[in-house]
Amino acid sequence: MKQFGFFLFRILSWLLSRLPNFVMYAVADIVYIFIFYILGYRKKTVFKNLRNAFPEKSEIEIKQIAIKFYHHLSDIFIENIAFIRMTPERIKTMIDFESCIALATNIFNQDKHIIIVTAHYCNWEIYFTLPLLSPHSVLGIYKPLNDKNYDREFYNMRTKFGAIPVSMNDAFRTILQYDKDKNYVMIGLIADQRPPKASSNYWTPFLNQESAIFLGPEKIAKKINAPLIFTYLQKIKRGKYKMIIDKVIENPLEYKEFEITETYIRWVEEIIKEKPEYWLWSHNRWKRKRKLNR
Repeated sequence: MKQFGFFLFRILSWLLSRLPNFVMYAVADIVYIFIFYILGYRKKTVFKNLRNAFPEKSEIEIKQIAIKFYHHLSDIFIENIAFIRMTPERIKTMIDFESCIALATNIFNQDKHIIIVTAHYCNWEIYFTLPLLSPHSVLGIYKPLNDKNYDREFYNMRTKFGAIPVSMNDAFRTILQYDKDKNYVMIGLIADQRPPKASSNYWTPFLNQESAIFLGPEKIAKKINAPLIFTYLQKIKRGKYKMIIDKVIENPLEYKEFEITETYIRWVEEIIKEKPEYWLWSHNRWKRKRKLNR
């Protein structure tokens, strides 16, 4: 039964990748109706997260954000299944990063690594197109899926443009080896979700709640002395995203401990508050609570 479900998933991926956009997003509209009204996918978590993050908003405003979020979630769900077998040429038409090329080229010419830091905002899977920006290798740090079949499918999708997916467990060791070999790379990191329990050694308010925060971007940047570029995707319309470079930290060694992490998390708050419907509210971000020493 499990293998049959995976077979149907591959067929769906093939079909979606060949549908014109207006049909593909009509399918997404059907998915929205199903996950919001029928299945009620993680609605309790979504509404709880929104209420805690925005206590000043009314229930009507919270519901409006939730509805927009589920519409967007349905879009990226369908997009990501289609991406697996969509042609690189078509995917390239969905992302505009023209404004980022000059800055990236300037840093590359200095023989430095670059750390691209983003958030679970808009469709973060589109960052697998980053090799189009880089004359160097691109390492994308990711968390493998539990199911090996689906993990392999998405792994292949992420390599479509030449990116090198690296699992979280292997990330630090792999990056240090590239640095030792002076093989300059672009490193893609997402650090706004709940870190593994063993990594929860820094807590700070985030969206009105005390939160455990990943320290990976700060630690890696200081270890290899690499500039950090904070970037997010702006959703222009369905099927069209623009990459925005919003902040650059050129000399990470000049920053105090946790200062880069605080800068990052405040930046993420800003872009979420601007367009909250594009963040991943269905994730149980605040499941773990801080244990206070007595």
